[in-house]
Parts: sequence; C-alpha cells; structure tokens
Amino acid sequence: MRPEVPPARLSSDRRRRPDPATRQVAQGLGWFSLALGITELTCGDAIARRLGMPRAGALVRAYGVREIVQGAGILGSHDPTPWIWARVAGDVLDVATVLPGLTGDPRHRANTGIALGALAGVGVIDVLCAQALSDAPLAPSERVRADYRSRSGFPKGIDATRGAARDVRPPEFTTPEGLRAWA
Repeated sequence: MRPEVPPARLSSDRRRRPDPATRQVAQGLGWFSLALGITELTCGDAIARRLGMPRAGALVRAYGVREIVQGAGILGSHDPTPWIWARVAGDVLDVATVLPGLTGDPRHRANTGIALGALAGVGVIDVLCAQALSDAPLAPSERVRADYRSRSGFPKGIDATRGAARDVRPPEFTTPEGLRAWA
C-alpha cells in the first residue's frame, strides 16, 4: 500500500501576469520615464526657469535621476508593479513641487498650469496602470502536475480484473477465400 500523497497545489510567486495591453502601457511608461529623466537631467535649469523657480534647477535634475532609475526599473524587471507605484509617488512629489508656482510670478502661471495639467494626465495613466498591474493574477511559479500515482486506470480496481476474461472464447478465424493460396 502506498503512503497517502497530498494533493497537488498551485503555488504562485510574486510576479504578476497582466494582460498584454497593461504590459505595453507599463513598457511605454518605462520609456517615457527614461526620456523625461534625460530631459530633466540635461535641461533642469531651463525647466526650472520656465516654471518660475530659477533656483530649483538642481531639484529638477535630481527628479531626472529619479525618472531614469524608475524607467530602468520598469523596463528591466519581470514585474514592473512596484516601479509603476514609484512613478505614482513621484507624480505626487512633482505636483507638490510645481503647485506653488500658481501663486508665484504671474508671467509663469501659464507654464505652471500646463505643467500641472501634464502631470495630472500622466499621473492618471500611472495610477490606472499601477492598479491594473496590482489586480493582475499571480503567475504560477512551477508547473502544476496532477498526481496519478494512486490510480490504476481500472474503475473497480485491479483485483476485479483477475479472471474476468476466463469464460471468453475467441471466434474461429478462417482465412478469406482470396488469401487461401498464400496461407
């Protein structure tokens, strides 16, 4: 008699299995992060001046480094979920940094409004993508195999088959008329 075998279980790892559209949006956000980060890193002083914050060039460049790290994380990981949530947190930080520009110099309010609108639009996409990634089912970590070791393939058991065909007589086979010459 075989020992009792526990049923096969589906184990999952921490990687998510999002639908292809969500995965494409995440990849697009990764590339967007890289492009935005490079732009902020190389043009930080000009961006800060356009927003009416001339002394914030170093801060904009630091945000550029953050964007590059997030973009590389999104594009380089198997599960971009935490990196997209990091983008959401970065969006909140960006809005908090740009928002005081609305009460600042009137010459820069239009640029500040445009920047806030762009941040809000990208922030909505980030939140929707992060939520979709978080709601995606977990991927199975190993292939689940059914355990058939305790099954014989006989519904009544192997013992019921012993002697079951004892009374069966095969029919007499004769060679067909056309083949008798070769028999």
